[in-house]
Amino acid sequence: MSEIFLTPGLTRRRLLQALALSPLLASMPSFAASRPDLQKIIALEWLPAELLIALGVMPMGVADTHNYNLWVDEPKLPATVIDVGQRMEPNMELLQQLQPSLLLVSEGYGPKVSQLAPIAPVLGMVANDGSTEPLKRAITSLYKLADYLGLQDRAALHVQAYHDLLNQTRQKLQPVAQQPILLFSLLDARHALVFGKGSLFQEVMKDLGLTNAWQGEDSFWGSVTVGIERLASIKNARALCFSHGDADIFAKVSRTPLWQALPFVREKQLSVVPAVWFYGSTFSAMRFCRILDEQLGSAQ
Repeated sequence: MSEIFLTPGLTRRRLLQALALSPLLASMPSFAASRPDLQKIIALEWLPAELLIALGVMPMGVADTHNYNLWVDEPKLPATVIDVGQRMEPNMELLQQLQPSLLLVSEGYGPKVSQLAPIAPVLGMVANDGSTEPLKRAITSLYKLADYLGLQDRAALHVQAYHDLLNQTRQKLQPVAQQPILLFSLLDARHALVFGKGSLFQEVMKDLGLTNAWQGEDSFWGSVTVGIERLASIKNARALCFSHGDADIFAKVSRTPLWQALPFVREKQLSVVPAVWFYGSTFSAMRFCRILDEQLGSAQ
């Protein structure tokens, strides 16, 4: 189950332990004052960054902003957001210098909590529990993050905006809902990352009444790497290829006989679309809805 977890290294540990023993402490001014400075929060993984921005808070720093701009792209990061190093290996010295009020992480990804706890309180969230509903898990994390920051109203407004867009998109795409859709991204000239059961895309498509053309193997994360030749088995489908600054790879692949023989290429049913973070939350889901509307709605 996707949730926020408070790490053992929090500097507020004693206060939280006391809170668990005495509900009366929840109303004390000191508890409210312990909330982090919203202008000094750093996200060391992209899902927490997306959740924070969904609450109307721009992180002071985000790990690997270069690749974020390629693979995530939306929500946009302004140039003022500081790149704090790689997601697996952030720049610890820089983190210390920035003196963040809170570090946001994804459980099981990146540095150990024991490494981060001396720098700032650490708040983590479960990015995926292996279920077929990663988006619902992420929304649970959004609400719990909002509770921690005191931004519950913003979370409710954001989730309502997502459901409103989902309903609008479902109505628009009803006329084309029968055609299966293949979703993938090129990794290199011979391999593609294909999205199926357990992916954010699959969950959104199910809610929209759309069918995923990929019925092959799946994985914990809802995506599998396959040889491009495997895509030849997908027939009578519309295909969307998510770009990520890979125009050179696409140009190379598109010249090969194998690629040109793929049914969706031969039948001109392929669209190259902007990046959407495959393992994101509601912002990513909303971007996906808009892309589906633009690509499939125009075919009506």
